[in-house]
Amino acid sequence: MKLPPARLQAFLRDPGTCRVVLLHGDDAGMIRERAEALVRAIAGSLDDPFRVTELAREDIRRLPDEAAGLSLMGGRRVVRVRDASDAAADPVALLLKGSAPALVVLEAGALPTRSKLRSLLEAAPDGASIGCYPEEGRALEETIRATLKAAGAGVTPDALSWLSQQLGADRVSTRAELEKLALYVGPGNTVDLDAALTCVGDLAGLSLDDALFAATTGDVATTDRALELAVAEGAAPVQVLRAALLHLQKLHRARLAMEEQGLTASDATKAVRPPVFYQKVGAFGRSLGLWSTANLTAALAAVAEAERGCKRTGWPDDVLSRNAILTLARRSAVAARSMRR
Repeated sequence: MKLPPARLQAFLRDPGTCRVVLLHGDDAGMIRERAEALVRAIAGSLDDPFRVTELAREDIRRLPDEAAGLSLMGGRRVVRVRDASDAAADPVALLLKGSAPALVVLEAGALPTRSKLRSLLEAAPDGASIGCYPEEGRALEETIRATLKAAGAGVTPDALSWLSQQLGADRVSTRAELEKLALYVGPGNTVDLDAALTCVGDLAGLSLDDALFAATTGDVATTDRALELAVAEGAAPVQVLRAALLHLQKLHRARLAMEEQGLTASDATKAVRPPVFYQKVGAFGRSLGLWSTANLTAALAAVAEAERGCKRTGWPDDVLSRNAILTLARRSAVAARSMRR
């Protein structure tokens, strides 16, 4: 089923007889937050060794067997899969044909509407598909108010307006900044514009997605800051590199369309699937102007090699990941300077 927004909060507290939940979209923090809510709703904690199992994406074929397992201590189990993709569609379909009792929580990035995995779970009576996209407008303002209220603080209209322009790219980052702000003003007090300007850092509106777009447009400073925030919020080195590979693959497909089919950057961007988030269309087009197909092919190979390095025992995965992304940013910056000459 495709879960309507009105039922979301109740579902996160109690998913009932649902057996597979897919969380997908552009807000990685929101995906993680909702996944954790579902795990806690069933297992009571995130790290119960008897009731919570994390299955690597590479082991997705084992999903039906893993979901069929029973807890030695009793109670329903949860199987959590991060970085899920359409490769999970067949194992999930097999699982849904059986009677495995566990709740399976799949965390994916942006998936197109024609995604096999999305289509499967939107049609399944005991499956659910939940889109997780950056909040904006009234929805973001309501989240800001509610989060501050829960922490015992109010907010003035001008502070609310400013915060809604700075926050929202990533749910976890947004909540962390607001909790810090509430602590700054103290319980029972109101956040005004001066407090917001003083307390909310320039990293607040940045996400892993921002780091990747900054890297392929040559903004080294923003790449560094956004990457720092993504890692601080829990992004693992392999996760960063996989996201970079997906981003580069989109650029590569679009650049090929420009060079082989004669499409403009705008038309090539519109043809990309899954589609580019509308707020990133401009940055995507600028990236296409800086990267040739040959250079993107080389960049894909370099990032893939960094990912393999991260999986080798004893290798400094955090250093490999950071260096790979900053190398992209520096190469883009060189290309941008060359074009301005």
